[in-house]
Amino acid sequence: MSERTYQGRCHCGAIGFAFRTALPPGEWAVRACQCSFCRSHGVRMTAGPHARVSFHFADASRLTRYRFGTGTTDFLICSGCGVYIGAVTASGGRQYATLNVNTIREPLPVPQAQPVDYDGESTDEKRSRREERWSPVDGAI
Repeated sequence: MSERTYQGRCHCGAIGFAFRTALPPGEWAVRACQCSFCRSHGVRMTAGPHARVSFHFADASRLTRYRFGTGTTDFLICSGCGVYIGAVTASGGRQYATLNVNTIREPLPVPQAQPVDYDGESTDEKRSRREERWSPVDGAI
């Protein structure tokens, strides 16, 4: 199976990403986090160790990093159009990301988002889960 690149971006195009994976969209793990932040943005997130992510910017000044809860993750939001594009966490000298599938430019036949609830997880449990399930980031953000 050959690798394919999926391009995503915020509405105004200031913040974008390339998501590279050999898995077809129908096999991606798509999640709908049940925290108030994700629910209020209506996101469907995907990531996995099978993929790599790189970010690019038409206007880096529009990147807003928002942290809440345990403060271990940067939620990436465009200050121009308000779109939540994904989240990045750092651990062990590496970065891992999860991406909002709704920001991928072409409509994709991805699976139904599965509701997930991570209430009660410790910071260490969150970090471990993210390292296992999120996609490694190429470069830095």
